[in-house]
Amino acid sequence: MGSEQRAGSRGSQLTYVVNDNCIKCKLMDCVEVCPVDCFYEGENMLVIHPDECIDCGVCEPECPVEAIRPDTGSGLEKWLKINASPKRSRSRAGKYNC
Repeated sequence: MGSEQRAGSRGSQLTYVVNDNCIKCKLMDCVEVCPVDCFYEGENMLVIHPDECIDCGVCEPECPVEAIRPDTGSGLEKWLKINASPKRSRSRAGKYNC
């Protein structure tokens, strides 16, 4: 799990990303189980802060819309950038409302 690496990452550790299935989703199941509160508000979706995610994976099976994926999956380049974007809100996802 945490020992996997990907080129160009924050140095290293596999993390999770949120994709377009989360756009305008109001469900918070993933946020409720996150032990480190690494979910933040995006413009119209949640994002996972890549430097705070500890790769525990508990959020992935909890997401009812299947929007959370390991960042090593194919076709996630756009979502990696969105999740890592400094444009995300500074509000933790616990206060997120679509």
